[in-house]
Amino acid sequence: MRLVIARGVASTGIGPAIGAAGAWGWRSSALPAFNGTRVDPDARWCLEQYFAELDDRFDAGFDPALSIPADAHELVPPAGAFFIARLRERPVGCGALKLHRDAPAELKRMWIAPAARGLGVGRRLLQELERHAREAGAAVLRLETNHALTEAIALYRRSGYLEVDAFNDEPYAHHWFEKRLSRNHRRRRSVARTAE
Repeated sequence: MRLVIARGVASTGIGPAIGAAGAWGWRSSALPAFNGTRVDPDARWCLEQYFAELDDRFDAGFDPALSIPADAHELVPPAGAFFIARLRERPVGCGALKLHRDAPAELKRMWIAPAARGLGVGRRLLQELERHAREAGAAVLRLETNHALTEAIALYRRSGYLEVDAFNDEPYAHHWFEKRLSRNHRRRRSVARTAE
């Protein structure tokens, strides 16, 4: 089984295997999710599934027109990025970044298919989004979410996101989170292991 996280920019190569006995592979590869006015079919499918799930799970439903937008032009370099997680060649999740020059980056449209939940896909996708935001120069990553998305809230808390005061007027949000992105993330880990 191979988990592939793809984005619309250059390949980052092969990374470490995850899962029992290396059952999963990890790779980031080039995939233009948004190309001018054309949207990759897998990106479109992920977003349709994401919006349908929000509409089903939110108390009052979900209307994308009322939400703060994350339009295609905001999710391509240099303004942002859109990532698709694939398992066995099929899309199983997505996530996006909106990058801002002198302001925190925003995590948007993070979704994992119900059948892929509990497999570590969300954690790996979140790590890839954080890595990309850090490489783009972001010092802080922010997100907002709805109280109905308990799995997402738990993932963000486990991943070091702290709940903060509302930083926007997203009508569907009940929780606002942010995380400071360390520039020396890998170096700190190896120093900590050496100290043990």
